[in-house]
Amino acid sequence: MANPAKNTICLWFDRDAEAAARFYAETFPDSSVNAVNLAPGDYPSGKQGNVLTVDFTVLGIPCIGLNGGPVFKHSEAFSFQIATKDQAETDRYWNAIVNNGGQESECGWCKDKWGLSWQITPIVLIQSITDPDPAVAKRVFDAMMTMRKIDVAAIEKARRG
Repeated sequence: MANPAKNTICLWFDRDAEAAARFYAETFPDSSVNAVNLAPGDYPSGKQGNVLTVDFTVLGIPCIGLNGGPVFKHSEAFSFQIATKDQAETDRYWNAIVNNGGQESECGWCKDKWGLSWQITPIVLIQSITDPDPAVAKRVFDAMMTMRKIDVAAIEKARRG
């Protein structure tokens, strides 16, 4: 057994941790399913031999998916923020999540079919809303506030004024 990471994100799923991990591994680079661990005994939401945890990586970040049952749900209090280089990459990730049973939200946020939130955030947006010129930052922020999926051309236009 490999040494575990010093810090790992643990995500609670009802019973679909393996399906979610496989989707993330197929969708994002530097992502993989590393191990599927079966329960050594019965537990409140499952039986011995069921998938209990899944060790996986999302864009280089070590994660554990725990099939803990329906008690706890994901919320926007936690999200993965994915920095994208251009509109094509933004569209690819957004569409993969939304078109696989997910749903759109505001300002570059979307939710996958398991309820996990994602911020699909073009780098130009991050750079622009933190621009040292407050007028640039405000124009870009105002433009972003009207969007669901981020429109890179519209952000660049707002940045230019």
